[in-house]
Amino acid sequence: MSSEEPQSLRSLYEAAEEKRHALDNAFEATSPAYRSDLEAALSLYSSARDQISALALFSSNEGLEDVSTSDLPYLLLDAHVAELVQKTPNQSPDQRLEVLSKSRAAYERFLATVDSYALVQNPYDRVLERYRDDPERFAVVASNDAAARRDGKIANYRAEKALKEKLETLRRNPRYLDDGDEELVRELYLTQITFAVHSALQALDSLNREVEILAQAPRPLAPSATNAPSPEDHSYRLDQPLRRLHSLQAGPLLSKQGKPLQPFTLLGSRDQMSRDVFRSGHNLPTMSIDEYLEEERRQGNILQGGVEPKKVVDEDDMEAIDRETYKQREWDEFVDHNPKGAGNTLNRG
Repeated sequence: MSSEEPQSLRSLYEAAEEKRHALDNAFEATSPAYRSDLEAALSLYSSARDQISALALFSSNEGLEDVSTSDLPYLLLDAHVAELVQKTPNQSPDQRLEVLSKSRAAYERFLATVDSYALVQNPYDRVLERYRDDPERFAVVASNDAAARRDGKIANYRAEKALKEKLETLRRNPRYLDDGDEELVRELYLTQITFAVHSALQALDSLNREVEILAQAPRPLAPSATNAPSPEDHSYRLDQPLRRLHSLQAGPLLSKQGKPLQPFTLLGSRDQMSRDVFRSGHNLPTMSIDEYLEEERRQGNILQGGVEPKKVVDEDDMEAIDRETYKQREWDEFVDHNPKGAGNTLNRG
């Protein structure tokens, strides 16, 4: 193992990280510029991976103590690649499934690498073992009970919050800011890896849920080249309602002997029906539905008000869930200390 990588590897990795951070703050994920920057970042990470393999920075025959502090950030490479791959713009469910498959492979490479250095520690080691037993049905909280899932989400949220707070504390430490104390820097890098393990397992859970949804999504029908009307047709747009009506009726309009098989309308010209719309006997709407409802509301014909609906707690809002949990516990304690009828001083049943 080389304890000091060449400048080319450091510059490649730093350039890839700069691109990744820029993409995290991008707003137009469907723009050509976003796709170009995403491909550039993935290309830089790929080149950095080739350099790491050529230098043999990591080996299954080594322990964590054999890895230099300056090499530890490179263990995160596949985790960053997995995150970027998931951001790839796509147009169809099949394309998205392919993207998720590539992202899963990158997450698995990352977890396998850090696990070989015993960096997947409790409680994540047991979660990773469950993933390896059944990757496609894996869930971080393996329970069908709603209360257990809620408690699991709260625990995951608190673990993530604790890791973020630890990283911020290490970054603000004067020993890290002033002289870059190696012991502190190494602890910071190892905490980043632990946080990446936490995020990777959460991402694999979310990935499986998305795959389940995409598996049920309807696939687009391939258009028929022989039956599709030409956009150059003069009445292509005008005759669309008639075309859709006829497409719902099976069979030809006339038999071989010329006998009508379906009801039809004789028109003097191809766009006669469209011109009928502008005749004097054709009534056009005088207001939109929104305008009509607004007028009814102004005249007092629509009842308003009522009881405010009960707010539904978002399962992903951990702070709101905590508040609801504590509120319920306080109510349970009140009921325990104040049984029904305890305040009935007039002996009324």
